[in-house]
Amino acid sequence: MQFKHPEILYALLLLLIPILIHLFQLRRFQKVDFTNVAFLKKVTIQTRKSSQLKKWLTLLMRLLALACVVLAFAQPYSANKLALNTEKERVIYLDNSFSMQLKGPNGPLFERAKQQLYEAIDGDSKLSWFTNSASRRNVTHTNFKNEVLSIDYAQNQLSIEAVFLKAQELFTSDSSLAKELIVISDFQGNTPLSSPNEDMDIKVVHLKPVAISNVSIDTAYIVSKNSSLTQLAVEVSGNGEVNNTIAVSLFKNGQLMAKSSADITENNSAQLIFDLETENGFVGEFRITDSYLNYDNSLFFSINTPKKIKVMSINEGESNYLQRLYGQGDYDYNQQGIGNLNYNEIPNQDFIVLNELIEIPASLVNALVNYKNAGGSLCIIPAVSAKLNSYNNLIQKLGLGTLNALQLQSKQITNINFSHPLYIDVFEKEVTNFQYPKVNSYYPLTTTATSMLSFEDRKPFVVQKDKTYLFAASLNLENSNFKSSPLVVPTLINMAQFSLPMPELYYEIGKQNTFAIPVKLSQDEILTIKDSIQSFIPLQQTKANSVQITTMDEAVNAGNFSIENNGEFIENVSYNFSRKESELRYQNLEDWEDVTTANSVQEMFDEISEANQINSFWKWFVIFAVIFLLLEMLILKFYK
Repeated sequence: MQFKHPEILYALLLLLIPILIHLFQLRRFQKVDFTNVAFLKKVTIQTRKSSQLKKWLTLLMRLLALACVVLAFAQPYSANKLALNTEKERVIYLDNSFSMQLKGPNGPLFERAKQQLYEAIDGDSKLSWFTNSASRRNVTHTNFKNEVLSIDYAQNQLSIEAVFLKAQELFTSDSSLAKELIVISDFQGNTPLSSPNEDMDIKVVHLKPVAISNVSIDTAYIVSKNSSLTQLAVEVSGNGEVNNTIAVSLFKNGQLMAKSSADITENNSAQLIFDLETENGFVGEFRITDSYLNYDNSLFFSINTPKKIKVMSINEGESNYLQRLYGQGDYDYNQQGIGNLNYNEIPNQDFIVLNELIEIPASLVNALVNYKNAGGSLCIIPAVSAKLNSYNNLIQKLGLGTLNALQLQSKQITNINFSHPLYIDVFEKEVTNFQYPKVNSYYPLTTTATSMLSFEDRKPFVVQKDKTYLFAASLNLENSNFKSSPLVVPTLINMAQFSLPMPELYYEIGKQNTFAIPVKLSQDEILTIKDSIQSFIPLQQTKANSVQITTMDEAVNAGNFSIENNGEFIENVSYNFSRKESELRYQNLEDWEDVTTANSVQEMFDEISEANQINSFWKWFVIFAVIFLLLEMLILKFYK
């Protein structure tokens, strides 16, 4: 028991006054002699004893009543250590990730948590709160209640360590304040549970769904493609107890185009193939019906009307293989000889190949450097009898290093950089036993550029920096059989494709995505990405013949978007959320030490209210004082 005004307890010393008065009575009795009668002496002794007992009882009641009055004014109470610290600050973390869409005993976990927070938060003090996508510092309870019900889902989920760090930022630096962090989450995922900060009192609300089940559309990708038809594969998976047959619908611009059933009996996953007519593009959506998580029931994608990549080869060597590679399909191929080169066409190209020139004129060097600085892509294949001074004049300005004197030595090309972007999706596995191409002579390279292909002694054969590529040897048939090897097609085709990276089927929100739009903009023009709900201006860099766009998490919702210039449509792009929230794996909190757990927000705030409750006892002491005064009156009146 503690006292709000302990200094009043000094008043208990006043209890000594009636005690002293009682012990040292000021009244003196006068002795009067009576006749020697034994009976009268006996009555006097009994009366005196009875009077003394009555006085002691009266004194006790008065002392108890006075003591209760003093204690009542001192205001006694009881409370735990945290409740006694009246200066507190509270931070609340509310997990608004997509896994919180699952249903709990009283509805969706997230919606129920918001409602209980709205009902539980009250008072005049301030608090700080944050979610995976927003944070507020030192707001009133009224402002918090005005905002909490409007919080929406977000695609990312903070790890426990990130939650602690974010909470530490929101807490003040005042060490005298008791810091209380309330974490409300379903703890979906497999990130480790960090040890809480000793300065914070961690309280955890572990929300659990009633059923751990879900069906999701995981991904879609192109299986095969020609000028008018595209085969698209879509993968569907299930978790928990779900129906083995899932209906998958294909929509184009909101209209149902096809419907098929996926049997996920084997491995809880299935793949479906759809044939799409994409000659004029296709803006589509795969959709399923699932009563569990909603965010992964749709997968948006878009295939734009094919645009041809402009490729130019400047030849002094044999160029038939370049004609076969770029002369049809997705390319607008233009080949010119070094003697009649039209310099005005260089800035309009997406990809240029210098095909075994003996010498690179200074005028061409300047034109190619300007082309590269404007965002162009260039591939340099030297001739056997190349004049190295002119070549080094160019490649040094491009940052590719230096070509050294020709080495007449036969070497095999045996090392492939499988992690290079040009080769990531080319090989099913890292092959090591195919027929290696070879060269009979080569130029040793002094370079810091990235090696794509290397000789058997690890010296580079093809290097890359930005969108510029350099071969270390001539590709004519007398010097190399590289033209007839399986590597020539993915190497040269992907160089051209990467010169103008067109939008993919879809991009993932939250990741850095970069693609190019083949459009020329004036100095003051900018591109806008928009759908029927939102519009945003992405990070963009204007090149000579294109605009490079980079996006991260500007798209708030998944969907199909249009890229526009001053309201004029250019092409489509699609965004979807990551599917990591569909993996319904949850953390075990039983071994998490130094935290207080509860199964609902209401339960947690009831425990906090009980722990912070201060029990006051002054009313009881007033009641006891009145009781002792009444007992005194009864003793004086009825005790004989």
